[in-house]
Amino acid sequence: MVMNHMINYVLDRVVPPASLVMLALAWPTLTFIKSCERVYYHFFAESMDDKVVVITGASSGIGEQIAYEYAKKKANLVLVARRDQRLHGISENARLLGAPDVLIMAADVVKEDDCKRFINETINYFGRVDHLVNTTSLGHTFYFEEANDTSVFPMLMDINFWGNVYPTYAAIPYLRRTRGRIVVNAAVENWLPLPRMSLYSAAKAALVNFYETLRLELNGDVGITIATHGWIGAEMTHGKFMLEEGAEMQWKEEREVEASGSPVEEFAKLIVSAAVQGDANVKFPKWYDVFLLYRVFAPDILTWSFRLLLSPQGTRATSFIGTGKPVSESPSPPRGMYTSSPRIELVE
Repeated sequence: MVMNHMINYVLDRVVPPASLVMLALAWPTLTFIKSCERVYYHFFAESMDDKVVVITGASSGIGEQIAYEYAKKKANLVLVARRDQRLHGISENARLLGAPDVLIMAADVVKEDDCKRFINETINYFGRVDHLVNTTSLGHTFYFEEANDTSVFPMLMDINFWGNVYPTYAAIPYLRRTRGRIVVNAAVENWLPLPRMSLYSAAKAALVNFYETLRLELNGDVGITIATHGWIGAEMTHGKFMLEEGAEMQWKEEREVEASGSPVEEFAKLIVSAAVQGDANVKFPKWYDVFLLYRVFAPDILTWSFRLLLSPQGTRATSFIGTGKPVSESPSPPRGMYTSSPRIELVE
């Protein structure tokens, strides 16, 4: 017991700095190898001509743009969302961009039976599945202690976790036949602890760990591309649509705040490019990775930074919309924040 304690004591002090030195020395070589791989896969990327791509959450935002990128590569598309009325217009756009055939299906990805149905219908129509792209996601921007309606907690886990797992479970047997690929829409919050996103971060962390483990279990028979994004301008961040249940729900608060960020189109293009090149990961923007070093080797720096950001002049800015608390209990909201409703509103 004492010997184990001494070994761990020494390793705790030797391994972290030694690893940083080794990483610094190996970085040029790793960068060169990665550049060579990028050049190789640029010329020998997977051809999507007449292949079949299933995209969940395809009615808006990242899912819609990913559909257009696959359409440009001449892939057949299966577009899945709760709002099937929006899918009609998107399917026409995809055909104009080059998709030979497009199916649209109304389904809720948090329901296992719905996922089995749209995968089976895809097989019945096309006879195969080559790529499964899971883009469904739901965020929030409230402090955990301020939420007094806990019924929304399982919704966040259902949509961000099970809404990816169920389609994957249904599709894996068919993806094995084609040695296909699963594409996952993750977020930097899976490892970077951002305030006001505790439940979302937890769900994304579970999601990424699930797919990293599944990658080992599938042992190369099915590829997995995990796309990790920071703040991007999407319909999810604008909160344009909200429903009572299912995959396309958003807080009232986020509908009323003007969102800003990098173009969704650019992120979608990177995702599809990475998928056809067989990349395990794609990150946008890449500079977020620098915080991972702080997270591992100097977590206190991140903690101090967030405390400074959260405490301007000793107070923290927040909106109580979407937490269930009456507005009368809330402090003055940030400029531009909508505060006329004191309760959660989940409407279309």
